[in-house]
Amino acid sequence: MHAWPTTLLLLSLTHRALAGVYKSGEPCSVANNRLQQGTFQFWSECTNSNYCDEIEGVCRPKRCRRDDFPFGYEKGADLPEKCKKGFFCPDEGTDCQPVLPQGSACQLNRDDQCAGPDNFAELADTTGRGLNFNGSVCINNVCLWANVTAGNECVVENTPYIAYGVDLEFINIVSRGNCRVGLYCDAATKQCRQNKALGEACAADKECDSMNCSSDGKCSVAAATPHKFGIWAYVLVALGILAGMGGTLTGLYMAHRKQRDVEREKRLQYWREQNTFHQNLMQMRDAARASIMSLPNNSSPRSDFRELDDNNGLKGSGLRNYYGDDSDYDSDRKVEGRF
Repeated sequence: MHAWPTTLLLLSLTHRALAGVYKSGEPCSVANNRLQQGTFQFWSECTNSNYCDEIEGVCRPKRCRRDDFPFGYEKGADLPEKCKKGFFCPDEGTDCQPVLPQGSACQLNRDDQCAGPDNFAELADTTGRGLNFNGSVCINNVCLWANVTAGNECVVENTPYIAYGVDLEFINIVSRGNCRVGLYCDAATKQCRQNKALGEACAADKECDSMNCSSDGKCSVAAATPHKFGIWAYVLVALGILAGMGGTLTGLYMAHRKQRDVEREKRLQYWREQNTFHQNLMQMRDAARASIMSLPNNSSPRSDFRELDDNNGLKGSGLRNYYGDDSDYDSDRKVEGRF
């Protein structure tokens, strides 16, 4: 479905990659100067910082500029001078030239190339929409004054630009005329008509005082109109921020509290196990001691060992004999013997 537009786009990119690359001193031809199809941007065989000299047939550095930040120059490069008042810089960038009188040939959309009328302050566009420049317009490559009043004959210029959507391309027609500000040149009757207010039916942006004809065919607010919100919107945003912060802090606190309870339960369980183990050891010791103390005749291991020594008549080895119950021991008795 979109194979043909895609092919044209690829061919256009290939052509652009092979042209407009000649630097200063390299040969060129002014016969190849043109406006690019779809954008109507001026193009030559030279780079953006050079122009093609018609006499010598080679590229030369541009001698003037119309933009504060022209395209094609490296950072820190020396820029050509801007033209003074009463002069203009052509698209080629050759030299500053005097503004042109009414009826002279001019370049597309270059209203600044035309000299304004004596009452230019009255006719000048102050809306910032580029309707004219000091009361003068370049329509169909001819300098005119934007001074035609309502109901009178006007001149119209329709320029088709290629625009691109999400998945397709379309034609965007920009229509201009030489009517006074607040009027538009009707393409059908070639007469100046009053701009339409918000909500009125329209067929093009130029018909609306806001320069915005919506898709439903009615004049809508200007596209550059800033959106204003009531105080309630700021209150809701503030409450949302506070709620978000509170929710985050609460969530972190609950998570930390849960983790702390888990760790506390682990330590408590460990203490219980250790305490139970210690109680078992104490019970085992008490049971052992009670078992020893419950022997018959109130004897003890110590006395039994002593009786064994007396009855058997063991002779001392000169060594000390130890007997103990738990940590007790007997070191008072010495058995002497012969060697």
